[in-house]
Amino acid sequence: MDQEKQKCLESVGIDVQGALGRFMNNEMLLERFLKKFLDDPNYGKLKEAQAAGDREGAVAASHSMKGVCGNLSMTGLFDLLATQVALLRAEDWTGAMALMPEIDGAYEKTCRVIRETFA
Repeated sequence: MDQEKQKCLESVGIDVQGALGRFMNNEMLLERFLKKFLDDPNYGKLKEAQAAGDREGAVAASHSMKGVCGNLSMTGLFDLLATQVALLRAEDWTGAMALMPEIDGAYEKTCRVIRETFA
């Protein structure tokens, strides 16, 4: 992967070398899965659960999204979601939902950078 692409991805908290390690150093495979992240439904499900006050749905969506982010070495988003999942499991809805503006910003920025990097 060229330095420019790597730098862009790292700017949003993606550990490119860690991700490449998971993908057997196959850059094309990593690119394919990063692009697939853009279509992952869990962010939308999390937003829906938030709007509906659906605690169970929020736990499921946040946990699933955390797993995807972990597999793709999206450390920034992963850390936010791990904290949110812990708060939700501790039944701290207010604390968990207080993280949403930060999660929203990190998610939107990550998606934008993935689109721009692999356009």
